[in-house]
Amino acid sequence: MEKYIQEDLDKKIILLTGPRQTGKTTLSKMLNPDYDYFNFDNPDDRLGLQEKSWDRSKKLVIFNELHKLKNWKSWLKGVYDTEGIPPSILVTGSAKLDTYRKVGDSLAGRFFQFRLHPLDLKEIHNFLNPGNLEAELDKLLFSGGFPEPFLNGTTRFYNRWKKSHLDIILKQDLIDLENVQQIIQIETLIQLLKHRVGSPISYASLSQDLQCSDKTVKRWLMILENMYIIFKVPPFHKNIARAIQKAPKFYFYDTGQVIGEQGIKLENTVACAIQKEIHFREDCFGETKKLFYLRNKDKKEIDFCTTSGDDPVLMVEVKWKDNSLSSNFEVFRKFFPQLKMVQVVKELKKEKTFPNGAEIRTAHNWLSTLTLP
Repeated sequence: MEKYIQEDLDKKIILLTGPRQTGKTTLSKMLNPDYDYFNFDNPDDRLGLQEKSWDRSKKLVIFNELHKLKNWKSWLKGVYDTEGIPPSILVTGSAKLDTYRKVGDSLAGRFFQFRLHPLDLKEIHNFLNPGNLEAELDKLLFSGGFPEPFLNGTTRFYNRWKKSHLDIILKQDLIDLENVQQIIQIETLIQLLKHRVGSPISYASLSQDLQCSDKTVKRWLMILENMYIIFKVPPFHKNIARAIQKAPKFYFYDTGQVIGEQGIKLENTVACAIQKEIHFREDCFGETKKLFYLRNKDKKEIDFCTTSGDDPVLMVEVKWKDNSLSSNFEVFRKFFPQLKMVQVVKELKKEKTFPNGAEIRTAHNWLSTLTLP
C-alpha cells in the first residue's frame, strides 16, 4: 500500500484504518521521516491538537486516534479548507472512521481511505521471503497475522497478547467511542462467535443466549465490525432485500481467536486473505468487489463467492484434507457458468484441474499468490 498512499499524500487527507496493532503508526512514520505526530490518547498531544500547534515546517503531520475528538470531521475539514496541503495530513484509527461521523460536516471529496489488515501469506511471501510457506501458514492458523505475535512466534507470547489486545478494545475503545456499558455481555457474544465461525448466524439464537433483543444483538455485532474485531460475509442473492434477511457469517481478523477444528481456522484464514485483497483493490484502484458465501434452499453451500461489480466471478471452497472436487461447484455453476472455481486444501498430495475449469490447489500455494478476477 505504501506507494499508493505516497501518490495521494499531496492531493487528499489520508485516512488509514484497520484493527489495533496492525502497524498503522509504523507505516505512517515510514512514509516520510520529516513528520510531526499527535496521538489523541496522549494528554499533551490533545492540548497540541486543541491549539493546532503542530510544526508546519514538517512535510507530514500524523493524527492518531483523532476520531475520539468530538466533531473530529468538522475540525479536520476546517484545517484542510483553511490551510490545505502541505503539510500532508494522515489520520490513523483503529475504528471505521467513515462510521464515526460524530455530528459534523462531511469530509466528502477531501480524503482517500486505506485499510490496513494483519499479515497474510501473500504479504509474508512477498516481503518476508520465508523458506517454508507451509510452516508460515501453520503459524497463521495458530496465532493469526498481527505482526507482533506472528513475528515473535511463541505460544506463550501470543496467548498473553491476544488477551490484552481484546481487553484494550473492549475496556478502552468501546467505552470511548460507543459509550457501551454492557461489556460483559459483549465479551460473551465474542465467545459465542468464536465457536460459530463459518456457520450462518441466527440473531434470534444469539439474543436468547444473551437474554436481550435481536435489535441489540445486531447493534453489538455492528459495533464489533466497526472496531475491526470481526467482519461479516453475507449470502449472495441477486435480490438485495432477500439477501439482507438471510443469515450472514462472521469471521475474526485474528484467526487465533477462532475455537474449533483446524478446518474452521483455515476457512477463517482464507476469509481474511480474500477480504484483505478486496479492500486493497478497492482502496488503491477504486475497484468494486465484495465477498459473499453461496447457499441454496437444499442447504448446498460454497464457502466463498467474490463479485466484481455486481457479477459473481470466483467460487472458493475450503477443505482441510480432500482430494475429490466438491459436487457443490456444479450446483451453482448452472447459474453462473463463467465463474472461476477453486478448491483450497491444506493437506493435498497433488494439485489438479478439471475439464469444467475447476481447480484443486494447496492452501499455502494459493494463498501466497492470491489474485482476484
